[in-house]
Amino acid sequence: MPEVIVNGQPRAADVLPHTLMVAWLRDGLGLTGTHIGCNTSQCGACNILLDGVPVKACTLLVAQAEGHEVTTIEGLAGADGQLHPMQEAFRAAHGLQCGFCTPGMVMAGIGIAMRHGPDVSAETVRHELEGNLCRCTGYQNIVAAIRAGARAMAAAGLIAETADAAL
Repeated sequence: MPEVIVNGQPRAADVLPHTLMVAWLRDGLGLTGTHIGCNTSQCGACNILLDGVPVKACTLLVAQAEGHEVTTIEGLAGADGQLHPMQEAFRAAHGLQCGFCTPGMVMAGIGIAMRHGPDVSAETVRHELEGNLCRCTGYQNIVAAIRAGARAMAAAGLIAETADAAL
């Protein structure tokens, strides 16, 4: 039985060996913020953080995460309910429309900020978002939100202040 830390809590996963992380999170743990979009790693709606790195939960087996830390969209906000800087940036920049892709976009945005620092360019964000689909928007506000979120993450000390230090 794999043991995984999910949103800071150790969890024993009593699952079949072929159980996908997205299914366990949603059906086993009730963490429905991780969305099922395509089940083929094409859309990014299921992005989670595995040891702080965005991964697509639709192609990750629970067994592969044994001994690792998984963070879902539900685990980003502080215990006091304060939104993570990237979540707040999406709210402030209206980086959503229907909201289906938003949790995955937020997780992808955190990864982009961690890799490229607070001064990430719009061009880099657009390139890095390949594999994360939004069917409603033109991505303008999503790109703006990720760039603002990267700056806010740096201001909060969650990433390095410069891109060179972040790499």
